[in-house]
Amino acid sequence: MKYISKDNMDLIKSLAQKSYDKKILRCVEKRLNHISKLLKDYKEGDIENIYLNECVSRQNLVTPVELTYEQLVQSWLSMPYEGKEFTSECPVILTNNGMRVRSKSEKIMADYFDSLGIKYKYECPLKLNSNRIVYPDFTFISPYTRKEIYWEHEGMLDNPEYAKCAVKKLDSYAVNHIFPGENLILTFESSDTVINMNVIKEMTKKYLQS
Repeated sequence: MKYISKDNMDLIKSLAQKSYDKKILRCVEKRLNHISKLLKDYKEGDIENIYLNECVSRQNLVTPVELTYEQLVQSWLSMPYEGKEFTSECPVILTNNGMRVRSKSEKIMADYFDSLGIKYKYECPLKLNSNRIVYPDFTFISPYTRKEIYWEHEGMLDNPEYAKCAVKKLDSYAVNHIFPGENLILTFESSDTVINMNVIKEMTKKYLQS
């Protein structure tokens, strides 16, 4: 057996690292194998589908261990709220369903959500940790997280005072762990750049349609 001289410490460290790395690799491969098997057998919505696959008469006899997405949304919608008041200066703009909104862009968005059957609350008050109340343009229940997700359409960004308020509100969201791309959807508009329905459709597909 040939021994390596202590003077050749670089080689000793290299061999020790190589041995360690092989053990780590074997451990990781084993874990990945377990995860792959788990993912192969896992199906999203298994628990919900047990209830949904029962006939209606049997569904009425049992209490599901978790609400279906539709049941959750209906329960959420049944909770009353008071939206932000309209001032006398606000134009009267109604969606196809007769709901009053503040802008033509919000009408376009609301009508689009309604056409897809996507349920929402318009300007539902949201209390932040600072006790500040904000009114997101639209609030939904995410089909992925089953938690509230908010949509803000910033429609007058070339108005300095409006832009200032928008930045302040978005900062408040971030402080309260409401982040764009996670539980906050943002779209923008100015007098030169009007609402882009392709962007609205892509955002809707990504965050609101399972």
